[in-house]
Amino acid sequence: MANVLIVYGSTTGNTESVANDIAGILKGDGNDVTVLDAGRATPAGLCAGRDCVLFGCSTWGDDSVEFQDDFVPLFEAFDSIGVSGVKAAAFGCGDSSYTYFCGAVDSIDEKLKELRAKVIAPGLKIDGDPSEAADDIESWAKEVMAAL
Repeated sequence: MANVLIVYGSTTGNTESVANDIAGILKGDGNDVTVLDAGRATPAGLCAGRDCVLFGCSTWGDDSVEFQDDFVPLFEAFDSIGVSGVKAAAFGCGDSSYTYFCGAVDSIDEKLKELRAKVIAPGLKIDGDPSEAADDIESWAKEVMAAL
């Protein structure tokens, strides 16, 4: 059984829904899972004592990657989360009509690698309504579970 933290930033509720779906799948496999809104996260030592941390953030933006508002302070303090050596992955929702579709997922992945996290799955990018991506979410969660 792994100790997993899922931290998400969600404005419309889509990324929160995905976080909870992933949590349900991981819990169903016997893992200890905590889901935390990024607006309530304290960056310093966030990953301490965790086997795995998953980060979810919605994205929009045509001129640049625009992170979900609550996730911005956390991302700006990523150097202090203590993710080196911790299994991690990113997911998010977006709209493919934007230039930087799910760009936050790519930015989080890059930062995790820079901080020497063990990235265990490619970023999951969901276009639009996550209820239409249930199979993709389940497949990704199972890929994460296989790496725990």
